Amino acid sequence: MADRLQKVQGMLEEAGLAAHVTADVDNILWLTNFANFVHERPFILVIPAQGVPRFVVPRLELDHVEVRHVGPLEVFAYAEYPAPPGRTWADRLADALPRAGRIGADSRLPTVFFNALGGRGKLCDPVEKAREVKSPYELGRIAYGCRLKSEAHDRLLREAHPGMGQATINATIGREVMARMVADNPNVNPYAVKIMTLIQNADVSHDPHNFTDLDMKMKEGGPHVTVFNSVLNGYGAEVERTFFLNRVPEAARRPFETMLEARRIVMEGMRPGRTLEDVDEAAAAHFRKAGLGDGVIHRAGHGMGVTAHEGPYIARGDRTVIQPGMVFSVEPGIYLPGVGGFRFSDTVVVTEDGLHRLTWGPETLEDLTLTGR
Repeated sequence: MADRLQKVQGMLEEAGLAAHVTADVDNILWLTNFANFVHERPFILVIPAQGVPRFVVPRLELDHVEVRHVGPLEVFAYAEYPAPPGRTWADRLADALPRAGRIGADSRLPTVFFNALGGRGKLCDPVEKAREVKSPYELGRIAYGCRLKSEAHDRLLREAHPGMGQATINATIGREVMARMVADNPNVNPYAVKIMTLIQNADVSHDPHNFTDLDMKMKEGGPHVTVFNSVLNGYGAEVERTFFLNRVPEAARRPFETMLEARRIVMEGMRPGRTLEDVDEAAAAHFRKAGLGDGVIHRAGHGMGVTAHEGPYIARGDRTVIQPGMVFSVEPGIYLPGVGGFRFSDTVVVTEDGLHRLTWGPETLEDLTLTGR
């Protein structure tokens, strides 16, 4: 936590800012180890350019903050939401801010908080920038989560069969991931855990975020797409595959192989010094050349860290230069209504000369054509 704070404060001093304000739950977790479900009672962290961070919290959560936070932290508790004049979150925020100087504010900071800075606010994102390159500690935590998710994903593929439903997966494989985490560390923070062990069958896999059927069933054929994306005690992990049960529809063969080649292009393109935009464009160009460009509806990947979905992004429009220590999902995909979706995802860390994969799974059409009961 001290290293993280020092990194952010160095950015503030360089930018001539007296402090920075964030209400983003992931930024707060990264800087304090405090995770919580935020409703109408705001939590606002003030990071001064020098000195101890100041945390504006509801009185209701004061003991919770004291138990969970790591590192020096000055807490400013407000009475309640709403509260009488003089006892509101805005009053305590005014107490926590430096008396003079420009104040940085997250570019996604809610307007009501930005307005409370009294015209001193400047939109910028030093905390998110500081989170991009992971420390050895963070890489270890992410690798641990990736191992648990990969092992759970292996189990799903072993047990997959027509008729297997989402409810069964959640009750067995999903619960097992949580049980293993708690066995390894009984102090797991449930507010920093979000476990997804989902599947889509060919009826909906062309629509990658459609999980409206709470007990979707696997079917003969495919393509099925797994969605194993989770935050495990504060760190993200993702592994996904496209698979078939007992047979491969003829219309699915070419899209599957085209997706695999796009994945190879992204994996080989993720080298220090290149921009993320260039890597995404190379994958998109491959799909266009194959005549499947209309099936590309999302970027080729996203950052991973204290979330399972964060910047920077392997996307056209993101000019971030790739650096060693960055962690991403690699997941170029195509989606064809009437045929299905085709996507692999692996969590990878950028090294000095390429990538190191933190997740694993079958790689070929043969290995992903499963013999279900």
